[in-house]
Amino acid sequence: WLNNNVTEFILLGLTQDPFRKKILFVVFLLFYMGTLLGNLLIIATIKTSQTLGSPMYFFLFYLSLSDTCFSTTIAPRTIVDSLLKEASISFTECIIQVFTFHFFGCLEIFILILMAVDRYVAICKPLHYMTIMSRRVCGVLVAIAWVGSCVHSLVQIFLALSLPFCGPNEIDHYFCDLQPLLKLACSDTYLINLLLVSNSGAICTVSFLMLMVSYVIILRSLRNHSAEGRRKALSTCISHIIVVILFFGPCIFIYTRPATTFPMDKMIAIFYSIGTPLLNPLIYTLRNAEVKNAMKKLWRKKVVSDDRK
Repeated sequence: WLNNNVTEFILLGLTQDPFRKKILFVVFLLFYMGTLLGNLLIIATIKTSQTLGSPMYFFLFYLSLSDTCFSTTIAPRTIVDSLLKEASISFTECIIQVFTFHFFGCLEIFILILMAVDRYVAICKPLHYMTIMSRRVCGVLVAIAWVGSCVHSLVQIFLALSLPFCGPNEIDHYFCDLQPLLKLACSDTYLINLLLVSNSGAICTVSFLMLMVSYVIILRSLRNHSAEGRRKALSTCISHIIVVILFFGPCIFIYTRPATTFPMDKMIAIFYSIGTPLLNPLIYTLRNAEVKNAMKKLWRKKVVSDDRK
């Protein structure tokens, strides 16, 4: 780390055109405000509602929390950078951003897996659901997800710190990630890129395949359910599948290939770093009657308490 000659990096961002930068400022700001509002509303609703005590909402709470943090690692800095003529980031800040971005991104992947497990147990083993998915079990599963995310991110950091940087310091991206950093290293990065693909790439691909297989099993088992039960389970599963495809598609594209960067990479990165955290609350609330009803109750409670004042 201390042997590196580079103390800061220049982030080239998405564009150098001043007018386009202003457009990006507005778009990123709106997306980020929407993400915060949507996810914090879900967090507040689940925390205060008596009816949303099932494991599904326990995991949804943590999904919204990881979405909020995941977006916050990228969006605020990108919003500020779009107002600057030249955006720079110190080496230490860059490493912290790599860690937090991968930590909360990986946490989101693990929470999505836990949500699929929860749906599988609820639909395929309904009589044993409350025993298998007890509060204690759910808590342990979330704790394992946090630890697993931390291990994944530490591996990314060790890979980043093993790279020697001795000259070029312009990152052709709007945030620090290992892929664009590899291009600036003064040594052969073949092995590190291989490790990167086997770490991030494997997590994305294996998790995606696991989730898809689990949803196929769930959907097949719905044939034995009543029409009403089938409709309700199908609605929940479809919303989960939409989130999974929107999140994993871009991630697999970015992290499962050799050390080549395409011009479209930055646009695709926008999708999962800024877009998905905003889409999650929309998909989970608009397709879920229980969450919508709980939000209405929360709003009524607030209106009544405001009237009493």
